[in-house]
Amino acid sequence: MNINVILAFMIIVCFLLAIVIHEYAHALTASLLGDSTPRTQGRQSLSLRAHIDPLGLLVCIVLAFYPVAMGPIGLGWGKPVKTDAWKLRGGPNVGTLIVSLAGIVTSLGIGLIVAALIRFLPVALYANPVVQRIPQFIAVFAITNLVLGFLNILPIYPLDGYQILYTLLPSRQALKFAKSAQFGPLIIICLIFVLPFVGEITGTSGFFLFQLPEYLLLGVQNLVALVSGLPLYDIQILYPLL
Repeated sequence: MNINVILAFMIIVCFLLAIVIHEYAHALTASLLGDSTPRTQGRQSLSLRAHIDPLGLLVCIVLAFYPVAMGPIGLGWGKPVKTDAWKLRGGPNVGTLIVSLAGIVTSLGIGLIVAALIRFLPVALYANPVVQRIPQFIAVFAITNLVLGFLNILPIYPLDGYQILYTLLPSRQALKFAKSAQFGPLIIICLIFVLPFVGEITGTSGFFLFQLPEYLLLGVQNLVALVSGLPLYDIQILYPLL
């Protein structure tokens, strides 16, 4: 397997930028809703150290250099932002829901805006292999933000979807669901690494659960192609598949 080192480093850098913005959006939203907890814990900051989860970053690095999908992908997660739900305006459920959605909306919004900017890049940037790294980095940044946003919809701790589902469930079901949090990172690793491997050795890789990273990457590339106005072929030149 050939490793695209430049693309891998671009993905990691873009992931670090995206995760800082994503987690900062949670912290800022909590503060705007009246909870100062993230600010006092140093989370309302653009510091990389404040938001990085070591395991989430390790997963991203591994997938950037040794992809299990049809190409390298910036899958990972940051350190969850802790809030005091009772201090949030709108009540503990509505306030927590808004804070949880803030990260997803921010990542998807930035991804779509950056993808739209590709439409306005001068053609000259694509003429030289060296200068072409500029639109490539922009495309990778857009794709990485979109991947982060869509990944966080999954209701698995420490992803945002976990907290969203928790606030929507009735109290009794929510308490039962909360017990799954301790297994969350393990479940994510199984979805990303174990199931694709099982699909390969059993010949059942066509089942969608065995190809989640692949479907996510290809779906996001198609979305970026649609928003940017570039053909999917050109997006895959900037962000090549295996």
